[in-house]
Amino acid sequence: MPIVTVQVTREGSAPSRNSVTAEEKAAIIKGVSEVLLNVLNKPLESTYVVIEEVDLDNWGWGGLPTVQYRQQRAKAAQS
Repeated sequence: MPIVTVQVTREGSAPSRNSVTAEEKAAIIKGVSEVLLNVLNKPLESTYVVIEEVDLDNWGWGGLPTVQYRQQRAKAAQS
């Protein structure tokens, strides 16, 4: 019985949203479950997928809070 945890930042995929939609979550669950079926032959009905949305303030990358890291990368890309 595989259990897969997917962590995503709590922000939407469009400017007017601040979370992942139910439809996006359903697609993640389906896709992850199908990968385990295709790669490890794990039946869909035995695979659990847990989606955790993490507030952006609680996510860091490259030694910085994510917002600062993204700003730093955006500046570097402009140079």
